[in-house]
Amino acid sequence: MEKYDPVQRAITNGSNPGTDDLKAKTSFAGAPWHALKHLWESRSLPAKLIILTAAFVLLAEALIFLPSIASYRVTWLQERLTAAQLAALTSDAFPGGQIPSALRADLLRTAQVRAIASRSEGERRMVFPPEGDLTIDYVYYLPPEPDTFWESLTTRLQQAKDAVTTLLSSDRTIRVIGHSGPDNNDLIEIVIPEAPLKAAMIRYGMNILWLSIILSVLTAVVVYFALSRLFVKPLTRITSNMLHFAENPEDQSRIMPETGRSDEIGIAERELASMQRQLGNLLTQKNRLAQLGMAVSKINHDLRNMLANAQLISDRLVDLPDPTVQRFVPKLIASLDRAIQFCNSSLQFGGVSEAAPRRELMLLKPLIEEVADSQGLPREGTVAFVTDMDAKLRVDADQEHLFRALSNLIRNAAQAIESVEGKTDGEIRVAAHREGRKVIVDVTDNGTGIPPKARENLFKAFQGSTKKGGTGLGLVIAAELVQAHGGSLKLMDSKKGAHFRIELPDRHVD
Repeated sequence: MEKYDPVQRAITNGSNPGTDDLKAKTSFAGAPWHALKHLWESRSLPAKLIILTAAFVLLAEALIFLPSIASYRVTWLQERLTAAQLAALTSDAFPGGQIPSALRADLLRTAQVRAIASRSEGERRMVFPPEGDLTIDYVYYLPPEPDTFWESLTTRLQQAKDAVTTLLSSDRTIRVIGHSGPDNNDLIEIVIPEAPLKAAMIRYGMNILWLSIILSVLTAVVVYFALSRLFVKPLTRITSNMLHFAENPEDQSRIMPETGRSDEIGIAERELASMQRQLGNLLTQKNRLAQLGMAVSKINHDLRNMLANAQLISDRLVDLPDPTVQRFVPKLIASLDRAIQFCNSSLQFGGVSEAAPRRELMLLKPLIEEVADSQGLPREGTVAFVTDMDAKLRVDADQEHLFRALSNLIRNAAQAIESVEGKTDGEIRVAAHREGRKVIVDVTDNGTGIPPKARENLFKAFQGSTKKGGTGLGLVIAAELVQAHGGSLKLMDSKKGAHFRIELPDRHVD
């Protein structure tokens, strides 16, 4: 029997670099996490769901891939060792173990090995010696099945490491040692090129890869449709309803419809619908109260002006010598004072809008003279009233609205003049002219003017009053009435007193 020296010499002449030759230098440059975070947050909930599902399935397949490829490698090597063992048994059938060259070539080709050696009962022999010298690049030892869990775990980790080494290596010649015999006491050793093993592992890995991708897509689709139906679509429906309801909370048709679900989604739908009903009812109630408050405030404001005019007239009754008049006038004045005080105390501001103006083409000067007369102007010795306009000037406006707007401006001007103690040269001037398709009305006075602090909130209710005890509603109502005509009310710059300008455009004609 031939000794094992030739193979031992071939192995000795080679090298076993081990894993030291597989060192790799890697670097981590750092990912643009902020960009990735923004990209992820910008995705919709369904997109996030399907991405996460596919990613988790791929991660699970990746964790399965390495043990699978390692097991495939061990199986492939075991098959080579089994074929080599059969070749060794075949050689025993020939005298002296001399196998004919043709049969030897067939056996080596079948086993895909370059050399075979065996060891039995401590004696090594060459079954198929190598043709010439061989350089062994690496030695793999395939141990028998481990007995304990920790031995099994260590073996599996080493096999996974060897599988990675095989995939990353270039063409090498390796020596594989495995157990044989009934009790695994004998050894069988083969020398093979690693290229066929690597190619087989790559084919197997690609099959696993495609299978993993298919399973990932199928699983992602199934999980997506399941979770989408259970969670994503209900959440999307709730979100859409909330946005739709926010556009008009008082619209009862926008309340979240109930689907009858008894789980947490159904509870959320019912609670949202209940909250929307309460909010809608509350907003409707507040809107009505605001409209009522605005209506009352405007009624009180205009009523106060009417009572003030009645008070002016009653003051003139004091000069009449009639005893009956003298007896009832003080009571009338007291009653008017109480009524005016009541209007002042109950005046509130709401959000109601004025009725649409009923416009007509009318002469402006008679309307202004009527306003002046209602305000008791001119007032001899204190306030003069001057109009500066063409008597034929016409304006396209609602007579009642324009009357109320001018009354507020002229009354404020008169009060500003009379607030100056001892002033006898007060004057209110109303000038008007036409510019194209609009009429411009300027109301000026030489009173105290508008303080800078009052200018900031001049057209805001309860904030723009220029006199003590005032509500600031006069200018607000006047501006609202003018704006209803498509015009504007502005405070103009003036060296003395106040200057308000009204611009009233004519109606648009198609």
